[in-house]
Amino acid sequence: MKLKSIELQHYRNYESLRLETDHMVNVFIGPNAQGKTNLLEAIFVLALARSHRTAKDKELIGWQHDSARAAGEAERRYGDVSLEIVFTDQGKRAKVNGLEQRRLSEFVGTLNVVMFAPEDLEIVKGAPGVRRRFLDMEIGQIQPGYLHAMQQYGKVLMQRNRYLKTAAPGSRHELLDIWDEQLASWGVKLMKKRQNFIVKLQQWAASIHAGITGGGEALQVEYRPSLEMEGPEDEAVLIDRFMVKLSQMREQELRRGMTLIGPHRDDLLLRINGMEAQAYGSQGQQRTTALSLKLAEIELIREETGEYPVLLLDDVLSELDRSRQTMLIDTFQRKVQTFITTTSLDSVDMEKLRDACLYHVKDGRAEKA
Repeated sequence: MKLKSIELQHYRNYESLRLETDHMVNVFIGPNAQGKTNLLEAIFVLALARSHRTAKDKELIGWQHDSARAAGEAERRYGDVSLEIVFTDQGKRAKVNGLEQRRLSEFVGTLNVVMFAPEDLEIVKGAPGVRRRFLDMEIGQIQPGYLHAMQQYGKVLMQRNRYLKTAAPGSRHELLDIWDEQLASWGVKLMKKRQNFIVKLQQWAASIHAGITGGGEALQVEYRPSLEMEGPEDEAVLIDRFMVKLSQMREQELRRGMTLIGPHRDDLLLRINGMEAQAYGSQGQQRTTALSLKLAEIELIREETGEYPVLLLDDVLSELDRSRQTMLIDTFQRKVQTFITTTSLDSVDMEKLRDACLYHVKDGRAEKA
């Protein structure tokens, strides 16, 4: 998989831009706050129809404009495909090969990307919500229907929470029974897909982590759902268990005015040699764990789709020591198209990068060096 070109209009600080990007390694170099990360963000948006930096789409629209557009042409094994997404105050519209997609979930997955940025260390040491977001973004690209199920679950959760906040004490709560059925049905679909993804992620991440550490550390990646799961169980069994748990917790949820179980409270447990990386891992171990997860994503997406994803490295090479940097570069060299941002080439082992194309970025312009 390769992104052959990208075009921006009124996107962040880019008034208008078109770049041919068919090199395997593309390096965007320039001072901070000039637009390097905006370029990587735009590629991410073409893959997932949302930013990795903000939940507010209007922030993507350039100053004093009422819309923003990102477009690109991707090379897939089954042929080239054109992508376009337009953001306005009224929402966003996405097209594939000129055809508007009825649902954004049908747009996502046409282009697959893996983003690695310094803040990804939070996947290891941050709050559970960061790890859930990591799961949602990656599974959504490779599992058909996951994003749709997540959207439907979110709608039911919001309605159910609204009811829990306003329900009159002592009422029969027939409406809550309906929300429970829908929450359990959509929730189990998400849980099953997360469980399957994490089993595969564990296999790749453990092998990669052992390689980086010379066999000195064993990484375990475990799914921690808020509802007990015993291996690959049937959906109907899990739905029944979900419903029973909701019934048992109803009074507590009514008192607190919120839903206390479900995929929105899941977590991912990361252990190094049996110890929790979040609580007991050194900063070096946490960095290595984050790197192992990202490299595992690359291989897992290739396994699921038959193609390597596009890799986005946002000012991350300078954060890695030479050994980790070498491991990362050796992983993507010649097989994964990679976009790199950096303020200086001093922090990048350019001898390791073959056939890299350099672009100078300044004031919302990018020009080939």
